[in-house]
Amino acid sequence: MSPPRHVPVLAEEVIRLADPQPGETWVDCTVGGGGHSRLIVERIGPSGRLIGLDQDPGMLDKARPQLEGLPATLVHANFDQLAGTLERNGLSQVNGVLADLGFASDQMDDRQRGLSFREDGPLDMRLDPTSGTTAADLVNAMSEAALADVFFEFGEERHSRRVARRIAERRAEKPIATTAELADIVRRSVPRSGGIDPATRVFQALRIAVNDELGSLDRLLASLPAILKPGGRAAIISFHSLEDRRVKQAFKNADVWQIVTKKPVEAGDAELSRNPRARSAKLRVAIRV
Repeated sequence: MSPPRHVPVLAEEVIRLADPQPGETWVDCTVGGGGHSRLIVERIGPSGRLIGLDQDPGMLDKARPQLEGLPATLVHANFDQLAGTLERNGLSQVNGVLADLGFASDQMDDRQRGLSFREDGPLDMRLDPTSGTTAADLVNAMSEAALADVFFEFGEERHSRRVARRIAERRAEKPIATTAELADIVRRSVPRSGGIDPATRVFQALRIAVNDELGSLDRLLASLPAILKPGGRAAIISFHSLEDRRVKQAFKNADVWQIVTKKPVEAGDAELSRNPRARSAKLRVAIRV
């Protein structure tokens, strides 16, 4: 198993603002390559405990060497299954929860995953490749109107109806099977604006739909108040406005949360020069009152 290529975003800010302490119990909801998990475990020390979740078993395999010999338990699960995962590991409440809602570079760069329009590959997009519906399933089976709604709601694509119509026309000839095919259809349907590839929003929308990302986030946010001990910290890194709005709204409940980050924390110039993929990251931290 090759080591993970992924660089954890906003790592210094997460540790400083979420402030893991020796002996605490923490959850990393999205282990990825294990970068954030390793930093948390180093802070909580041998008397602490980390539960790490990821819905991609391949990323768990990459993370294990980073956490070998440390008090970390890795679990194949989506973060909306957090309460049940803790219960099965003998826990009811924890001191802290981190969720990095982005994708590991290893996932994005693997053409077989179909997450990127930059490399041709199967139109899959599942973060858990062991189960679920693929993007090809949705693109070829959903009605034209339903596809347009997905592109507009999850991708905020203004030309959603035109894209859906072109997809319906193309799939009538033969099923759409690859990322290159879909990207070509979108690029022929959406005028280029600035430096953003026209396929960006449609690919984002399909990925969100395939993995029920917003539904999973809503369920995680709803579960956090019961999972965190009083004084426990929640740190969530989002990568687009649909996610960030949900986190911001949840943390506004003053009966439950004391906000640590009045505005979302973003990557500075030094980090962006090392890791351009951090440019969209927004970190919000709150304390369970």
